[in-house]
Amino acid sequence: MAISALAGSRVRERRQSLGMRQAELARAAGISGSYLNLIEHNRRRVGGEVLDRLARALGVEPRAIAEGAGAARVDDLRAAAADAPPDLPGGVRPEIDRAEEFLGRFPGWAELLAAQHGRARELERAVGALVDRLGQDPHLSAALHEVLSAAASVRSTAAILAEGEEIEPVWRARFHANLQADSERLSAGAEALVAYLDASEGAEAPAAAAPQEEMERWLSRRGWHLVELEPGGAGRAALEAEVAGLASGAARALARGLVAEGAADVAAMPAAMVAASGGDPLRLAALAGAGVVAAMRRIALAPGAAEGLVICDAAGALTLRKPLEGFVIPRAGSACALWPLFAALTRPGAPIQARGEMPGPVPRRYDLRACAEARHPEGFGGPELRLAGMLILPAPDEAPGALRLGSTCRVCPRDACPARREPSVMSEFALAAQQARRAIGF
Repeated sequence: MAISALAGSRVRERRQSLGMRQAELARAAGISGSYLNLIEHNRRRVGGEVLDRLARALGVEPRAIAEGAGAARVDDLRAAAADAPPDLPGGVRPEIDRAEEFLGRFPGWAELLAAQHGRARELERAVGALVDRLGQDPHLSAALHEVLSAAASVRSTAAILAEGEEIEPVWRARFHANLQADSERLSAGAEALVAYLDASEGAEAPAAAAPQEEMERWLSRRGWHLVELEPGGAGRAALEAEVAGLASGAARALARGLVAEGAADVAAMPAAMVAASGGDPLRLAALAGAGVVAAMRRIALAPGAAEGLVICDAAGALTLRKPLEGFVIPRAGSACALWPLFAALTRPGAPIQARGEMPGPVPRRYDLRACAEARHPEGFGGPELRLAGMLILPAPDEAPGALRLGSTCRVCPRDACPARREPSVMSEFALAAQQARRAIGF
């Protein structure tokens, strides 16, 4: 990898865009502040392990720092070419090896193509999330039940009023009051349902959203990091105003619990210890004398961390979901993407390591590290509580021996899957899109 003389400037620009102080980045990367200052002013070249640690702390690919945005844009163009449908007119294929030439000659068209490809991927993820929500969200089921129940009450009361020949005035007034109350309940339920379905991942969580989803959206807007809890930060009190602004009391309680856990994680596992562990949660837990799930949480919620994270309890309920690009984490715990996590639940203390491949025009591979721990807060006579966590890291695309995973059966395009429970709606979408392209001659 060729490293340009302006790599330090890109480090500084990225750090400032994230709102990180120089001292924070130095701690996260395991280098001194003075050395980082020299790097940022291009007075020391950066490469090797230091470049990797800086890129990880800043949440970017090392190549984006070493070679600049141009290299990243070439990668975007190559990804767009690889995602092209196989039935292009005339059987032509994009010239992947000429992406750099295309970027140099037509930078405007290259930016447009990369932006449209990114938007298409976002829409694919949105479709998958909506299908998942429609199929498995218990809060949506409750909202639909409320609407249907109110509609049935309105219909029943209206039928009595329409068919009753002689109804005493007192009873007629009661039926009218019931009809008005049920109509208002139906209207409120319909409005809440529409607001819930219209909510996007980047929007403010509506009142009907699940409390956990509301808390995770708040954490996502902060870049999955609570910088106030790091040494030199403003502390837990500085987060209280944001937490108090969440819509539901349950979401506020979840957020306060996460802040308390984060503060304990930072105190037990400082940034230098995280760097010394090399990102291995078992090593970090051993160094800190902490639980392995807490170590995973500390690694995944560190500044600029590249790892995704899923935490679940013994019932399989997902209590925290930090997504990773291309790895779709289902809202409910019924997906093969979570197999290593559930395997860990059955063997507390035993590390589970697997490599998985998520489907797509260009399948992506990930390294999955899962481990569970058992707790007995009430001693021998009490119940055993199990908690499991799974770190998700990108793996080389050519890495061998990957499990064929998917988000949920409803949106997974793998037709020949022995674990499939129901047909995929994505196959129908793909067939309809192909027929539409042929109909318009594209």
